[in-house]
Amino acid sequence: MFEYTGHNKGENSRSVMVGDDKINIRETITQNIVSCSELFTGLSREMRTQMNAIVAFSYLLNKKEYNEKEREDFSNQIYNSCEQIIGLVDNFLDSAVIDTGNSKVDLKGCRPDTMFHDLFAEFREILMKEKYRDIIMVTENQALNDAEVLIDTSRVTRVIRNLFQNAISSTRSGYIKMGYYHRDEKLTFYILDSGQGFFKSREFLYTQNLNESLGKFNDISHAINLILARKLISMLEGSIWIECNGLTGAGIYFSIPAGTAVSSESSGNKFTKNMITI
Repeated sequence: MFEYTGHNKGENSRSVMVGDDKINIRETITQNIVSCSELFTGLSREMRTQMNAIVAFSYLLNKKEYNEKEREDFSNQIYNSCEQIIGLVDNFLDSAVIDTGNSKVDLKGCRPDTMFHDLFAEFREILMKEKYRDIIMVTENQALNDAEVLIDTSRVTRVIRNLFQNAISSTRSGYIKMGYYHRDEKLTFYILDSGQGFFKSREFLYTQNLNESLGKFNDISHAINLILARKLISMLEGSIWIECNGLTGAGIYFSIPAGTAVSSESSGNKFTKNMITI
């Protein structure tokens, strides 16, 4: 298990225990993504690969010798390549924007049960695709109450989507299990898979040298997903850590502050943080 020590507002750094090694995470998170030459090289290569796939399958769509089912497969391949390119660019640009210091947290009232219900429904729909037919999804709800909490919903869901994308890319068959709980003014989410991505995820999550990590694991999408996730979590004054699930599967957890929002009747429509009695 990889243990992490808490981060309080105003501290200059925080640490993560990885085996016997103590890593300064602030240096990792503040590493400027645009200074990584290996990342640019890999990003260019991946985008060219996806664009070549789009051109090739578009060409095949115009061939009369292919039947309707084959044409549908070609269309799906084109769609998947487009999604891959859009995801890479979005994550890269958003990470670069965070590096400039121009991003701000936008806290709003949110019911975790509703947010996670919508996310899980979205993920189930994705897993209905033919290429994920050997993966099952298991969800758990350990929420102790359904009170509205104060969080940056868009950034939290962005982190979860990135972690989910890494989980399905690392899992050819087996399961993906996810869940959450709200306790002591903190919202904690976890996603576990039976895939092969633990060592790769650990490397990209705790790396202090992205160029070296990409030399070990040449997976640009996986790296950028985790880079953005940890930067967003740092913005939210939260923490992220990883455990090994089985032999090579990954179990990734993150926790963020999530104070309960007081109803308008009792607070004049203002939000405040209250301790939850368990």
